[in-house]
Amino acid sequence: MSESTAAPRIWVDGDACPNPVKDMLFRAAERTGVCVTLVANRPIRVPALKHVTAMQVASGFDAADDAIAERAVAGDLVITADIPLAAKVIENGAQALNPRGQLYDAGNIAAHLSMRNFMDELRGSGVDTGGPSSFGPRERQAFGAQLDRWLRSTQSQA
Repeated sequence: MSESTAAPRIWVDGDACPNPVKDMLFRAAERTGVCVTLVANRPIRVPALKHVTAMQVASGFDAADDAIAERAVAGDLVITADIPLAAKVIENGAQALNPRGQLYDAGNIAAHLSMRNFMDELRGSGVDTGGPSSFGPRERQAFGAQLDRWLRSTQSQA
């Protein structure tokens, strides 16, 4: 099967993905048959499900991100909070979804990159910018809704 006709799959930046998000992805894989691959630079446990795999890459800065960016193709979904990774996979035609339910696309990724870079500059100059809010039910619900939309759109294209 060539890449252009391959079924869409989900790639997960596994190093920092919250467990509730992983659990939703595992259930989605079992329910729909979509392939889910968690990529990390350390061993990562996944349930023994037909459509769920783990890929361990070499340790090193951005090794998991690079592996995902090399493999994600048009139609795939990448789960990541890493905005530069999201930008790379969007260039490849894939979609990117933050574990908090924020969908990154060609129309909004430049603004997200600009804000990320601005916040990095602030932190670099010593400004305490705080961190993300805790991951709770609202974030789980937002992620689940976006995931369901993506799953429905891929199934309607099949």
